[in-house]
Amino acid sequence: MSANGVTDAALLAARCLIGLLFVAGAVQKIVSPGDAQALLEMQGLPAVLVWPAFAFNAAAGLLLIAGVWVRPVAVVLAVYCGVTSFFHLIPSDPWQMSIFAKNWSIAGGCLALAVAGSGRLALRPDTSQGQARRS
Repeated sequence: MSANGVTDAALLAARCLIGLLFVAGAVQKIVSPGDAQALLEMQGLPAVLVWPAFAFNAAAGLLLIAGVWVRPVAVVLAVYCGVTSFFHLIPSDPWQMSIFAKNWSIAGGCLALAVAGSGRLALRPDTSQGQARRS
């Protein structure tokens, strides 16, 4: 496999792994919305915001996996992870603190995807950095 092939495979794996985290988050919000609603309410926000968060998580995760608009989606996801990390800033709860740290790590992965782009193994490959766009 050529260096470009390895890079493309690695970017596909990265997109799928990060995307699956967001899809799983969407599934969690459907299966057990009360957990996310409680975190929202602790911040003084309406519990109903769990539903737009569900839609965003599902759409963004699927877009990453498919390789569509990877750069802008990854930037928005990095910001989303940074903002939502503060819902988990509960120093008395080690589990929530691990999620706080995990969100910042995922934000870093998203920023790396924003820089690297989709790779060629995507429904809509990025055209920058010498990657040819498929018609």
